[in-house]
Amino acid sequence: MIYKVYYQENVLEVPVRENTKSMYIEAESEKTVREILAGRNFNIEYIQLLEGEHLEFEKASPHFELEQV
Repeated sequence: MIYKVYYQENVLEVPVRENTKSMYIEAESEKTVREILAGRNFNIEYIQLLEGEHLEFEKASPHFELEQV
């Protein structure tokens, strides 16, 4: 399954919507995504499962690139 993770780069800063970034990760579950990212200093805002037409839409984006973990 592919997940889109919305995050802030620094867990110590107050989240600001304009600074939100996203990445795509292939994992078994949302819990696995959190475990993979646990060592990074990210403030994870939201993890969204992508499937069906939504996944195809995201794949068509020039920004779609699976994170290598």
